Amino acid sequence: MAANINRPRNMALRVERFDYRMIFSKTGRARFISHLDLMRTFSRIFKRARIPVWYTQGFNPRLYIMFPLALALGTESDVEIMDISLTEELDESELMERVNAVMPEGMHINKVYKPVMSHKDIAFSEYEIRFCLVSDTDALKSFEEYLSQEQIIVKKHSKKKGEIDVDIKSDVQVLSLDKDGEFVRLSVRLPSGNDKTVNSSLVMDGYKAFSGEEYKLIYTTRTKILTKSLETFI
Repeated sequence: MAANINRPRNMALRVERFDYRMIFSKTGRARFISHLDLMRTFSRIFKRARIPVWYTQGFNPRLYIMFPLALALGTESDVEIMDISLTEELDESELMERVNAVMPEGMHINKVYKPVMSHKDIAFSEYEIRFCLVSDTDALKSFEEYLSQEQIIVKKHSKKKGEIDVDIKSDVQVLSLDKDGEFVRLSVRLPSGNDKTVNSSLVMDGYKAFSGEEYKLIYTTRTKILTKSLETFI
């Protein structure tokens, strides 16, 4: 009798699970869906698409969805990652088609496949940033001066210490920097993952503080997610 009392209540509810990884884009109005709201958004999407989602076991079952990287509010992305588990095995193309049929404006599933790499393998993100200033300052020259500093000190929020000064000079790998009409166009690689994360907004907020300028327009898109060996994360 004692053995039955100690037996987990959900033993009879355990079901086989099938893991999938989805790569999706988040553009336009959808870029203002916060990281925390993504869970609720996709919960509604999977319900409308009648996807047989897998729920975690225990006393408080919840839909299993995992987003390994947060995306700053207002940033677009072509390469957002979402892992999900299902109770039935579905063809990847069918799953993608069914989900895309009910996706909101600005969100689209681009790839579906079985996970290959672990989230721990993620090390970098690449971004394309386009901006112009309110003033007539030579923004390209000013930004080059910002990058040429011996240290790039920015304000970063810490849960334990509040707002602190950090030097991100060694973390900012500029891949290209040029003019595109009235815009300065920056392609940059930044740390992303468990070891260290530098958000693209830190770089741009740092430039704003350095220059004293205001942005007239700024557009940021995450274009790649990479491993330590600079392989595309899959």
